[in-house]
Amino acid sequence: MSKFLVAGVTQIETIVRVDKIPIGYAPLTSVNDSIYTAVGGDAYNESLALEWLGDEVSFMSIVGRNQDLSVINPPDRKITLSTEYIIPQMRETPTEVVLYDKQRKQQIFEDIKDLRENVYDMSMVPPIAEASDMLVLANANFCRPFAKLAKEHKKPIAVNIRNYKPEKEKYNTDFLEPAKVLYFSDDTLTEDPYDFIKRISDTYGTEIIILGQGSEGLILFDKTQDLRVHYNTVKTNEVVNTIGAGNALFACFLHYYMENGDSVNAIKNALLFASYKIGYMGTSNGFMTTDQLTQWRNLIWGIKDNNFT
Repeated sequence: MSKFLVAGVTQIETIVRVDKIPIGYAPLTSVNDSIYTAVGGDAYNESLALEWLGDEVSFMSIVGRNQDLSVINPPDRKITLSTEYIIPQMRETPTEVVLYDKQRKQQIFEDIKDLRENVYDMSMVPPIAEASDMLVLANANFCRPFAKLAKEHKKPIAVNIRNYKPEKEKYNTDFLEPAKVLYFSDDTLTEDPYDFIKRISDTYGTEIIILGQGSEGLILFDKTQDLRVHYNTVKTNEVVNTIGAGNALFACFLHYYMENGDSVNAIKNALLFASYKIGYMGTSNGFMTTDQLTQWRNLIWGIKDNNFT
């Protein structure tokens, strides 16, 4: 078990299943069980997954002033996230609407409200950071002081950059420079993925880079192991909804990587964890147990406990 400080965005998500993206105009579309609304956000989803896997999580976020924090922990969920460090100070909680179709295409509408103008009260954070094994951050503005604090306390940082845009790289240097682990999605990547990974590592000295490639799998880069390898996706479940799969994969990777530093074993477990996740609606549902992970890992790769070759 590891101790993680996770800082990032909490939002209200509405997920809508459509026949095809782009959608055609219709005055009314009525389909049962096609719309799902719940709490989400990268850091929220990652915190849930880490808690599910048995880690200790201090989740730090900001939401709307009138937000009912009970929605963070719906009554039918088996695990509970502490709301002690969720600060209700924004005008409204950020919201997101995601359309998705059978071909795994997504169209996202995001409204971050006044997120960029808000800052997090860091007065209570230093002792929590000092007691943590790793800080897991989103690249939101209010998370910049967390990156600086982690560096001061000599704590490793993992950052979910999500969609990379070259014109915004200069605004992300506060996260890119100190990060030990970086996660990107290739959704908006325009350069060769291997060239991109090499450039990021050469520029910032990043030890671990995970580049998610959707249905094609991912690329894992491990500087210390001189490793740069592509992994295909694996199948443990029928695809229902891929939204949140990247957050689940990133969290599961960090859980196992912090156990023994074995990035290959960690990414194989993470691929399994994400593959099961996409069989469920909602970004915070459908987590595999550690026992299930062990069973599937041994079945697919023949990897036994304490034998991570």
